[in-house]
Amino acid sequence: MEDRVDHRFKGLPPDADGLTVAELTAQRRNLFTDGFTTPVLALSAERLEHNLALMESYATRHGLAFAPHGKTTMAPQLFQRQIEHGAWGITLAVPHQVRVARAFGVQRVFLANELVDPAALRWIAGELAGDETFRFVCYVDSVRGVELMDAALRGASRPVDVVVELAAGEGARTGVRTEAECAAVADAVAATGTLRLVGVAGYEGEVPRADPERVHAWLRRLVALAADFDKAGRFAAAGLDEIVVSAGGSAWFDAVADVFAEIPELSLPVLKLLRSGAYVSHDDGHYRKLTPFNRIPEEGALEPAFRLWTQVVSRPSPDQAFTNAGKRDAAYDLDLPFAQVVRRDGAERPATGIEVTALSDQHAWLRTAPGAELEVGDWVGLGLSHPCTSFDKWQLIPVAEADGTVVAYIRTFF
Repeated sequence: MEDRVDHRFKGLPPDADGLTVAELTAQRRNLFTDGFTTPVLALSAERLEHNLALMESYATRHGLAFAPHGKTTMAPQLFQRQIEHGAWGITLAVPHQVRVARAFGVQRVFLANELVDPAALRWIAGELAGDETFRFVCYVDSVRGVELMDAALRGASRPVDVVVELAAGEGARTGVRTEAECAAVADAVAATGTLRLVGVAGYEGEVPRADPERVHAWLRRLVALAADFDKAGRFAAAGLDEIVVSAGGSAWFDAVADVFAEIPELSLPVLKLLRSGAYVSHDDGHYRKLTPFNRIPEEGALEPAFRLWTQVVSRPSPDQAFTNAGKRDAAYDLDLPFAQVVRRDGAERPATGIEVTALSDQHAWLRTAPGAELEVGDWVGLGLSHPCTSFDKWQLIPVAEADGTVVAYIRTFF
């Protein structure tokens, strides 16, 4: 990486200013002894690799193609590692994210959103025209959206591939609410020369009052929609060689695997596309509780790869302490961080009796139980909840081995 280390990047050693990231990486500095400043967010090299390999094997075992959601990390280095671990491509949410992926050579993008911005659509058309190997698929969820897309894309040399998004239920997020409306959207697509219907998709994580029964039922609706569209000849567009059926966040991918295994034989091969994204780093809160691997332990277990290292800067009373990381540094939208370990003089021990009770902008509030040994200057390692709001607070994240040796730096582009 040719970025130079400077004031833009939190937590990196001040004496590394002016080095390229590649030069700093080559030094293999230690996170704890070679000048990194707190707060500093780090990823575990071993756990990151474990998670990448686990989801690769899971998708392969269940006959799923995998397009992990890149909005979680917005880190092209991680996109590349996911692709090296067998990913079909990368899922994204908004045009800026697609531009980042394309700048770093991603050849297959699934946009899990309806795209109606004319400038963005013209840019997509240009990418498709300039690179015949680029594959792009996005949602459509309304006749009006189809009309706007068609107007922006007239004159494009290649049609844009689209999938009809089936809503997860009344009151859920985006998507078409009924099968009849789905058919109307599909008919609108067929009436254009700028769009090509290639499948159906949705997000089971938005199923109201989600439980296994409701999620499985909605996924079966999605599969039935694909079968009905196929029977009606809606996938007969020239040049189509597969039908896309896509779902899958990080909380119900076991249900996706179950139901997608039941997809009947259609007129073309089916690309069963899973889109889970938070698995890369996993976490110590939200996804640790929700991961399907809790229901299917025989398939493996993801490991939380994040740790936010902070330092005690105040110990005003026996039951209270403050560290120097807060809302600017740690995810807090779903759960507060979790005190995990304390480091002092090179020794590490569990953070027994220490709890994060609140975050200010730049401080974590700690409650300490009687006997909890904690001093000003100690490093406290915090586990985080919700990867999607952890990555976005850090532009350059050290990847450290278990002994603290930093072997890589992950650049994010939010």
